[in-house]
This record gives sequence, structure tokens and C-alpha cells, in this order.
Amino acid sequence: MDENNPLTTKTIVIVDDHELVGWSLASSLRGEGEDAHYTPAPAFQDVVDTLGRFEPGLLILDLDLGRDRQGQRIDGVDLIPRLRNDGWRILVLSGSSNPTRIGESLAAGGFVWVSKNAPFPVLLGAIRETVAGRSVLPAARRQQLIDLYLNHEKERREVQEKLDRLTPREREVLGLLAAGKRAQAIAEHFVVSLPTVRTQVRAVLGKLEVSSQLEAVALYRRAG
Repeated sequence: MDENNPLTTKTIVIVDDHELVGWSLASSLRGEGEDAHYTPAPAFQDVVDTLGRFEPGLLILDLDLGRDRQGQRIDGVDLIPRLRNDGWRILVLSGSSNPTRIGESLAAGGFVWVSKNAPFPVLLGAIRETVAGRSVLPAARRQQLIDLYLNHEKERREVQEKLDRLTPREREVLGLLAAGKRAQAIAEHFVVSLPTVRTQVRAVLGKLEVSSQLEAVALYRRAG
């Protein structure tokens, strides 16, 4: 499917865990003569199976789809590559304005992003443009968001590589430092001497290539 060409099918499917949003949008689109459908997202595979019953067209996909039956978070980004490969053109809809998150969805294959907080007429206009193969997101801004995400991922991997140098005990020490514990409290926690903990802290700083505990904690938090 050429993303710059109008869609050849009228199918529009909304995947959202908020029923009011999904049904309202589907109803409005049907009122304009569109073949629009709403489906909730109880689980990753359920979404894939449901969409498999439609001829691929436009998918309006919420990024934050709640949790599945086991309580696991359903991330719309994880669905994008599979559904894009199945032939869907994907309009990403999200209440989050986190540019890194938006960039991730576009890098995964999303055609355009629209804020869930956008006025309804703006959202409907974006849908019409997407069906026609036109994006309401300027190309330069789209690339900027994707680059932001890619740079973020590169930095995250570099941080994780440094953290992977730590021994399990050094990771525990760093975790306690991040929790606000001082060296004496850490020594009491592990029932070891204070000099032992100080030696471990120095090892952590060296392996992370930082000069202070504050920098070490900052790296730890950046890795999530």
C-alpha cells in the first residue's frame, strides 16, 4: 500500500479502551457515510483477530489501551508493525503528548499522530486527510519526532550497557542509593562493614563512568 495514495477501501476501525470515545467516533463517521467500526482492546491477540475480519483500511489506534485480563499493560505501539504489515494505514490517537512516545509510534509505522484532546472537528478532518493519503503532521515535524525517539533509544541502550557491567550486589547497592539510602544504612541492610559498602560504591561509579553518587542515581533512573 502506498501511504501517499487514497485508501482503496472504506473500512475504518477504531481501537480504543474508552468506549465513549470509540462509539462516539464510529457513530459520527457512520453519519458521514463511512464504514466505521469500534472495537475495544481486551488483549493484543484479540485486536489482531478482530481486525483480521475486515478488509484493511484505516485504523485509528489509541496508544494506551489499558490492561488485559492478566493485568498486563497493552501498548498500542506493539501492535503497529504487525497491523501495518497487514495493510492497515494507522492514525495514532493518544492523550499523551510525550514527544518520545509519539516518535516511537511513528517510527514503528504510524502514518500520523493526532492528540486525543483535539477538538472533534479537527480529529474528523485529520481522518479525512489520512484516508486521502495526506498527513496533517508536517514532514519535518514527523522526522523530528522520530529522530527524538531514536536518539532517546540510543542513549537508553548506552546507559543499559553501563548498568550491565555491575554485579548483582552492585546493582542492589545502586538501587538503595536511588531509594535515598546512605552508605551506613546500606551497610546495615547487608550486614557488612561501612568500608565494604564504600568500596562497592566506588566500583559502581567506576563502571558507570561517573564521578558522583548523584550522577550514578541519575543514570539508574534514566534506565527506568
